[in-house]
Amino acid sequence: MHEEVILITGANGEIGHGLIHHLADQKKAIVALDLNPLDEVLQPFVRHWQVGDILNFALLEELFEEYHFSVIFHLASILSTKAELNPELAHKVNVEGTLNLLRLSEIQSRRDCVPVKFIYPSSIAVYGMPNLEIKQAAGKICEYQFTNPTTMYGINKLYCEHLGRYYSKHYKQLSNSANPDELLDFRALRFPGLISSETVPTGGTSDYGPEMLHAAAKGASYNCFVRPDAQLPFMVMPDAVKSLIMLKEAPREALTQTVYNVTSFNPSAQELFDWTLKAFPQADIRFAPDCHRQGIVDSWPADIDDTAARQDWGWQPDYDCDRAFSEYLSPAIKARYQ
Repeated sequence: MHEEVILITGANGEIGHGLIHHLADQKKAIVALDLNPLDEVLQPFVRHWQVGDILNFALLEELFEEYHFSVIFHLASILSTKAELNPELAHKVNVEGTLNLLRLSEIQSRRDCVPVKFIYPSSIAVYGMPNLEIKQAAGKICEYQFTNPTTMYGINKLYCEHLGRYYSKHYKQLSNSANPDELLDFRALRFPGLISSETVPTGGTSDYGPEMLHAAAKGASYNCFVRPDAQLPFMVMPDAVKSLIMLKEAPREALTQTVYNVTSFNPSAQELFDWTLKAFPQADIRFAPDCHRQGIVDSWPADIDDTAARQDWGWQPDYDCDRAFSEYLSPAIKARYQ
């Protein structure tokens, strides 16, 4: 019987920090993979950390040979804004890198006769609202609505959701040796914008919220790249980590779909500004909309429906907007920059 080991790709990112701390508290054996050396704060909590690229298939093969992964949290990706600046590279990393991991997970699942749980963070970028009128009238969007993304990042995420569904339900379905019980166990979350007090935003189009807070706490001026009325769903990092863990632990037979929306609150940019100013009265924040980035935000829903996650595996966020700012973001970010 192999020891259960968890692989986290993109471990240095915002989600990786919170996830590693949580899993370490549960005494889990963790292997962390990132393009850069693992943050020194995280190194004591992992069994092994590896500098490497998810496009390096040989490196991934070595890791899968050395460790038999029970769970993979595939966090590595090029985010939305950076992906638009280099869409070909984004496609290569976001799709081909994911395909490498799915392939190796499938091989291990079949070899060990135990399905690897493959947890994949997707995004509201998979949605594409035709215009603002429809966005405002649509209300909460379900998983199957308006999946016409306008960004390379959204296209990549939507395609990888389908790849995961294929590898977990239909892989080599014409092969005589295909055994559905040995296929990997793919599960995806469509995250809203994520706000963390611990890490600085790194290229997401929804990052105007956390960028406001971090700039205000540092005493730096900030030009918000969207209009005051721009509206997206958000959640704070502790709830993002909670949702990943809950989805991992949900019984497979309880899941009615492979992809689930999760969310918490959906403030306008003006409301985020008001909260930031309440916490940091001297903040120097101005609205200076960038038409291109604003256009992307307008194409994403103002809110999403996470009923399926609530019904199938008991999802419930711990933080609404008030608690997120008063109990988590404001005190933690103030302490970070003091």
